[in-house]
Amino acid sequence: MANTSDMTTATAQLGDSRTQEAFATVKKCITLFGAVSAIVLGTVAVMAFTGHEATPFMWIRGAILLAVAPLIHRMTVRASQGSYKAFDRVRTLSTIMPIAIIGVDLIPGLCPAWYAVIQGLSALAMIGVAVITRGAALSAAFPKK
Repeated sequence: MANTSDMTTATAQLGDSRTQEAFATVKKCITLFGAVSAIVLGTVAVMAFTGHEATPFMWIRGAILLAVAPLIHRMTVRASQGSYKAFDRVRTLSTIMPIAIIGVDLIPGLCPAWYAVIQGLSALAMIGVAVITRGAALSAAFPKK
């Protein structure tokens, strides 16, 4: 159980300008992830309406990744307000998601190359989140329990 001085130190760290700048950058990266996901889904829709191939995989994955972006953003907001649980979730998701996105894109024949490239760009935004959430500013604000 944490003592009062540990909690006061953590609260002070959350108010630090470096910590808030790090959270602002994380929010921008997540917004970029959502924007790229929206572009992917929009491109799939345009291709489907113009008679090009748009597989159910492309539709479902595009929709899921777009739907996840606001959820991760909300977790980041909660983390910036001091929620360790939300911070840990954001840190975990930002590590797992790029691996999953890129790993699935590497399966031959599952999706076209253009789709894999754009999804890879969204994964880069999440890699940025993973790096920042493991950086000094946020690690100091959320010391290991």
